Amino acid sequence: MPHSDAASPATRALARAKVKHTLHAYEHDPANHHYGEEGAAQLGFSPEVMFKTLVVKLEGSGVRNPLAIGVVPVSGMLDLKAIASAMGAKKATMADPADAQRATGYIVGGISPLGTKKRLPTCIDSSALSHDTMLVSGGRRGLSVELAPADLIRITGATTASIAG
Repeated sequence: MPHSDAASPATRALARAKVKHTLHAYEHDPANHHYGEEGAAQLGFSPEVMFKTLVVKLEGSGVRNPLAIGVVPVSGMLDLKAIASAMGAKKATMADPADAQRATGYIVGGISPLGTKKRLPTCIDSSALSHDTMLVSGGRRGLSVELAPADLIRITGATTASIAG
């Protein structure tokens, strides 16, 4: 079980949902702004199983919530056209970091798809389905959560699509 100082809205959401997961903590270097790559290197995981959580702003075609979450491998980039299409929008742009932080309750570099302040539509890159487990942010810099892709999809209500470029 994680110790109390590892608790975050993300880890509390996993505990509430009774989802089997493993926490992986590492020492974050404040000078490093490549959070996912840093986590993969520090923890010894392949960048293909380490996923970053990105908040996008959607426009057009009756979009109900202008902000959405894309979860892609740290080894790739988020394809903005692909996520717009997957979310039924005309266009997607990266959300302003302040808007992303306000909507999720997390700071950039520690944004998790789990336990967000506002429930945002979420799309996970379909490559996640080829792994037994994947890692996403545990809700703070230097904390990752390893879990089954099916569990992440279920508790976030996510869809999957090919959204990594």
